Parts: sequence; structure tokens; C-alpha cells
Amino acid sequence: MDVIIYIHGKNGKSSEAEEYKKLFPSLDVVGLDYKTFTPWETRIEIKEAVNNLKIIYKNVILIANSIGAFFSMCADIEEEITHAYFISPIVNMEKLISNMMSWANVTESELKQKGKIKTDFGEELSWDYLCYVRDNPIKWSVPTDIIYGSNDNLTSIDTINYFVNAHNASLTIMQDGEHWFHTEKQVKFLNNWIKEKLNRICF
Repeated sequence: MDVIIYIHGKNGKSSEAEEYKKLFPSLDVVGLDYKTFTPWETRIEIKEAVNNLKIIYKNVILIANSIGAFFSMCADIEEEITHAYFISPIVNMEKLISNMMSWANVTESELKQKGKIKTDFGEELSWDYLCYVRDNPIKWSVPTDIIYGSNDNLTSIDTINYFVNAHNASLTIMQDGEHWFHTEKQVKFLNNWIKEKLNRICF
């Protein structure tokens, strides 16, 4: 039997994996409830979870949402993953941090001096986080399908297209879709997309 591992996004829950159990009753589905929130910590949790699944299953399929996709790409799991499905992935964290610094009117020198700065829009900027991202560029070789909303407010279409072209990934764009696929119409579009994509894979 094959298995799906689901990596949720910020403020998400591992229980979101239940939706994929309904969509793919013939597959085992595991949701990872990671406890850390920096790439250098979360990568350890994801790597361990995937390695444990690889002992039991021939094929491990990854479904990752938003920052969960970024964390997954930082986790050195390419050799263990058969295929990946990314939902509104963060594919350029340095660019996103730079944008958030601009939104918060924070300069790089200010962030370096203070170390951490809380923003008015609820995010905390971290100098260590920015340095880690710069020092550890993403390397990703897994066959990957991406779904992206045209109204995504965190990742621009240019950024997503650059990643798609650089990694030979496939891209599906939902017109008027958002970063968070949460309306009935968006969820239906997402579910139909992933069923169509995953059912094409024959192991």
C-alpha cells in the first residue's frame, strides 16, 4: 500500500488530512502535527516522519499547504518522496520576508540590530530566519504539481512561474482563487484538481 503524508500550513491542523482520507479511501493518509515553526527545526520533524513511513510503504506521496510546502522542501526528503502536490506553496521565502519587511517599513539594518520585530499585521520578522533562508537555498527534485489562486496575496504569479520553470513542475491556476482555499467553490476546485492529478499516477 502507498501512503499520503499531509503537511499543513500556518495555523493549520494535522486533522485536515481527514479530507484526503475521504478522497482517497484506498490509500493510507497521515497528517503531521509538527511542533516547531522554523525551517531548521521543522525539517527534523518532517524528515523523521517521512523516513518512518518509508520503512513501511513503498511510495510516499506528499501533499503540502503554504508554508508546509516550504518546510517540506527544506527537509531533505527528495529521495523518499514519489510525488508532491503543493497547495498555494511558499516557494521563495526570502522574497516573502522582504515583502513583509517592506509592508512593515522595516529595513534590513533595523532587523539585524533588533533580531526580531513584531509587525502590525501579526507576523514576527526574524534576522536569524532571513539569514537561514539565504544560506540554505531550496533544492527540490521531486515531480511536483502545484495549485495556485490568481488572487494569492503572499506569492506573486511571477514568483510561482519562476519556481515552476526552474523545477519542471506543473501549475494549475484557479482564477479568483486565494492563498487560502476555503470557500465552497475553492475547496471543490481543489478537491477535483487533486483527485484528477493523483489518480493519474499508477504505482
